[in-house]
Amino acid sequence: MNGLFIRSAEDKQNLEMIYLGSNEQLSQRVIKVVSVKKDDILAYCYSRDQLRTFKKENVMSVYPYKKKVGA
Repeated sequence: MNGLFIRSAEDKQNLEMIYLGSNEQLSQRVIKVVSVKKDDILAYCYSRDQLRTFKKENVMSVYPYKKKVGA
């Protein structure tokens, strides 16, 4: 998973992730990784429209973002 975050930051590729917040609530977010640290990820969160720090241990799933077509 760490490699995906690093590659995303280098390639400026958005990711979609399932994240467990401090309130024990799951959320699905689209992010653009700015930097990767030992325990945290600094990323622009499109759901919140701001830079956020995410704890790696709270990331339940992460994968490259694919824009939804149709709907």
